[in-house]
Amino acid sequence: MDMKITTLEGKEAGSVSLSDAIFGLEPRSDIVQRCVNWQLAKRQRGTHKAKDRSEIWRTGKKMYAQKGTGGARHGSARVPQFRGGGRAFGPVVRSHAIGLPKKVRALALKHALSAKAKDGGIIVLDKATLKDAKTKALAAQFGKLGLLNALIIDGAECDANFCTAARNIPNIDVLPIQGINVYDIMRRKTLVLTKAALDALEARFK
Repeated sequence: MDMKITTLEGKEAGSVSLSDAIFGLEPRSDIVQRCVNWQLAKRQRGTHKAKDRSEIWRTGKKMYAQKGTGGARHGSARVPQFRGGGRAFGPVVRSHAIGLPKKVRALALKHALSAKAKDGGIIVLDKATLKDAKTKALAAQFGKLGLLNALIIDGAECDANFCTAARNIPNIDVLPIQGINVYDIMRRKTLVLTKAALDALEARFK
């Protein structure tokens, strides 16, 4: 698959051939969904907590006699049925992470890239660099390219001026190639890859 390379100014800067092994697969939504669920579950904090009856500070003395009151039998006042008592089966601090094999994660990334390529949602940039970290100027360049909702992937290191200028633009994310992931690819309308990012992807999946 051949793609035109553009600059931030909107000019053509040659063409590049995308690997069919990475960008030419028939997308499978089930594999992509598994990876997205894995990502979201892994980043869930799991710090919710409720006290059970063993953590409530209240006397454990039997409330009243077993028989003769005409009421139900009760012992400790820390049990869940009383106001101020512990909660039964409440949430506890835990990890929500689930397992997903590395090969499935790699395959999901290929399918996400292929889905963007199939929908025409990939743009190849010559390079993502700026002389001055000016948000207004970068936003104007994005407007010419039609980038209103995009994920921009650069090489191993992102240009500091470019990242500074882009971080105040809504719906624009900038990541190095190490941070490329299925969730961010699918949540943005357009995927922008630099030549350095393409070279790194091909080396990764070689």
